[in-house]
Amino acid sequence: MAKSVTLAFIGDVMLGRGVNEEIPRRSAESFWGDVLPILRGADAVIANLECAITQNTQECRRTPKVFHFRADPAAVEVLRAANIQCVNLANNHILDFDDQGLLDTLKYLDAVGIHHAGAGRDISQATTPVIMDIAGLRVGIIALTDNEPDCAATKDSPGTNYLEISPNLLTLSLIESAIAQLRQAGAELIIFSAHWGPNMVISPPLHFRQFARALVDRGVDIFHGHSAHLFQGVEQYKQGLILYDTGDFLDDYAVDPVLRNDWSFVFLVEVSDHGLYKLRLIPVFLSYTRVDLAKGGEFTAICQRMQFLCTNFNTNIIQTTEGLEVNLEVGKNTTISSTPSL
Repeated sequence: MAKSVTLAFIGDVMLGRGVNEEIPRRSAESFWGDVLPILRGADAVIANLECAITQNTQECRRTPKVFHFRADPAAVEVLRAANIQCVNLANNHILDFDDQGLLDTLKYLDAVGIHHAGAGRDISQATTPVIMDIAGLRVGIIALTDNEPDCAATKDSPGTNYLEISPNLLTLSLIESAIAQLRQAGAELIIFSAHWGPNMVISPPLHFRQFARALVDRGVDIFHGHSAHLFQGVEQYKQGLILYDTGDFLDDYAVDPVLRNDWSFVFLVEVSDHGLYKLRLIPVFLSYTRVDLAKGGEFTAICQRMQFLCTNFNTNIIQTTEGLEVNLEVGKNTTISSTPSL
């Protein structure tokens, strides 16, 4: 890698319901507001895709569900407009429109060259990591979810890469095998993307913290968490970076006036030949079917919440004119969190 590479991590992108209704009426670029130059300025954007892309209308028959999220095939252009080059599919909504909905999603993503991980036509495909070249950096991506065990892939049926979040040796050995597979394929940076935990929680439970740190100990460089609909604190642990939850990013959701699921960040990770060296957090504000850069009081409040949440991890996070920043070169070889590891 001859130069630094910038990876942008964002949380849940839900293109169904109200967003889907807007897709025929608006440009693909308009959904991303004035955040678009930030996303396009990164070498790649990685997101959680919180819906099926399909014209199938048969709702999930595997498990009872309250919400069903479906976007038409044109939704892939919304993803492409934002420079989204890889999506996590290991989540509780990818099978909202049954097996066919997942199979169609794979087809439409493949047709436009958007990489995906965490779900597939069978257990083999669902558990296979992705490896991609991003500006000369070979990046490996592993994805799983602890949501909806009934939607897990099997050797005979489509589904997600489902695993319980647990420190047991079987779970860790499966992940270690995937890490080894990626290293053998030449991956220089390994990302672990997890759709995990309950909704509307602002801090990860202790066993999640232990699990994420155990994966860094085993070779994961960046842990990309999502599912809570709220951003959570970030932690620098040894050589790795843990984004416990990256929140929501584009949707039509009702807003909790206290927890504020309409607040989030673009998490920009800068990588050099020597590894991770900077995390930049750009505050964003979500409105109905659109995301924009946070301004004024919203900007200040979003930054202050993240700074408060990071005190749980002893993360040295500083304010900048664009948001917040963590120097990842500081303390790479030391444990700067008081949370016990496994």
